[in-house]
Amino acid sequence: MSIDVIKDDVITLAIESSCDETSVSVLKNGRFVLSNIIASQIEQHQKFGGVVPEVASRKHIENINLVIEEALQEAKITFDDVTHVAATYGPGLVGALLVGLSAAKAIAFAREIPLNGVNHIEGHIYANFIEHKELEPPFICLIVSGGHTHLVYMKDYGAYEILGKTRDDAAGEAFDKVARALGLGYPGGPLIDKLAKAGNKEAIPFPKAYLEEGSYDFSFSGLKSAVLNYLNGQKMKGNPIPVEDVAASFQQAVIEVLVEKTIACTVEKGMKQVVLAGGVAANSGLRELLQQKTKEKGIDLKYPSLKLCTDNAAMIGCVGYYNYIGGHRSSLALNGIPNLKIGEIHS
Repeated sequence: MSIDVIKDDVITLAIESSCDETSVSVLKNGRFVLSNIIASQIEQHQKFGGVVPEVASRKHIENINLVIEEALQEAKITFDDVTHVAATYGPGLVGALLVGLSAAKAIAFAREIPLNGVNHIEGHIYANFIEHKELEPPFICLIVSGGHTHLVYMKDYGAYEILGKTRDDAAGEAFDKVARALGLGYPGGPLIDKLAKAGNKEAIPFPKAYLEEGSYDFSFSGLKSAVLNYLNGQKMKGNPIPVEDVAASFQQAVIEVLVEKTIACTVEKGMKQVVLAGGVAANSGLRELLQQKTKEKGIDLKYPSLKLCTDNAAMIGCVGYYNYIGGHRSSLALNGIPNLKIGEIHS
């Protein structure tokens, strides 16, 4: 072996291509990252104001072999050292998923090693296991990304109870749509977060959707519509638009609901540990408010570093490792499933 490992170490080669990042990672025993290469397509999609699936798929095809090679080189290993291959098979853009999954299948077949299909949403949760080596389930996890907003009780590795989810727009999707309406560009989340720091979060009383009493579900379409109506109203009256105040007030309306439901759910479940995951976990306002509220309740909060919040293959490899040691194996006939739900397992 060309790295310092012992005979029983598990070396995972992981591939992530669910949206607009081509990423390949090598991990040792699930939680130790030897390489994590990400080829981003943000520049290609910025001119369209969002991800174009056909463009994303073509860029994945162009990038995948180069990124695999770079990941192996940075980890100082060869294919001979790899124990198994893990790859995202859903949810995501079906064409994009198939590029990474096909590459993983080819490696597994050629090297005669196991394949482990991975759920992308689970990957966001497991990013915390890489960041916090001591972390173990059970805990409550708030998953907030461009396509998903979930409150999940993680009982054990691979065992989940969905306590709440969005009924319409995901939080990250709402951020992107509001950013587009403000003329900020793509991706919208970081731009809104940056502007919000200079704005007054109480300037505009945007609605906060708590839904029916006791519900841990989310809804952000009404808030998004309220922001658009406000912007249109300002334009019709010939009034200037206070962009920083709009960003701050909108962001506050989102994160207050996310945090309040997370805290209430955690207290009801009698848990003392909360984990934050997903691309929107990088939002500074969300981190600060959740940190404040969990501290008040004596709840331990964990979240990943910024580089592990966005889509990356290291988080996929961590899930793949636990699937592998749990005895799960995927067939080479495994297909991409764009609407894959958390907790679903397909072989």
